[in-house]
Amino acid sequence: MITLALSKGRIFDETLPLLRSAGIEVLDDPEKTRKLILATNRPEVRVVLVRATDVPTYVQYGGADLGITGLDTLIEHGNEGLYQPLDLRIAQCRVSVAVREGYDYAAAVRQGARLRVATKYVTIARDFFAAKGVHVDLIKLYGSMELAPLTGLADAIVDLVSTGNTLKANNLVEVERIMDISARLVVNQAALKLKREPLRHIIDAFGQALEVAP
Repeated sequence: MITLALSKGRIFDETLPLLRSAGIEVLDDPEKTRKLILATNRPEVRVVLVRATDVPTYVQYGGADLGITGLDTLIEHGNEGLYQPLDLRIAQCRVSVAVREGYDYAAAVRQGARLRVATKYVTIARDFFAAKGVHVDLIKLYGSMELAPLTGLADAIVDLVSTGNTLKANNLVEVERIMDISARLVVNQAALKLKREPLRHIIDAFGQALEVAP
């Protein structure tokens, strides 16, 4: 049995064409079922639905043989026990610094001010500001990041940005782009040895699909 860990939403939807390239069709719609283990047209392949942040953990500890998750999640989780053969170039976005309109971020950085930064991407934020020599106090939040500058909780946020519409709707502006993000295929290293042939088939099919993708 090959087990693939996915999260609901954008990554799941954008993974379906890649699965089809490997001859795999998911038989259930995750938005219409309460099942957490989804069957496919291949009896030896199944999909487990987990939180996006849990995908690397399931793969690392063998709850799944392979999974698809964002680079941001992988950086925060760490790469121990994970083989990353492919950047799938799906679920693309970026990690950026944003502040409320009217806040002079550049001046604060230039003057050496100690900034309060709210984020759930603590590792990414810490490394970014350390490389710039900017002193920050990091405040870990798990959602509604845009509220932090508006309520005075933080001077800035570090968060995922796709279109930027959510920032604009909350009177925030993007001031620095930290890194581009896309989804990666991750594979359990032990499974790659024990189930090499079926896993290589999936990895190679994904790779070939990416070669012909626009």
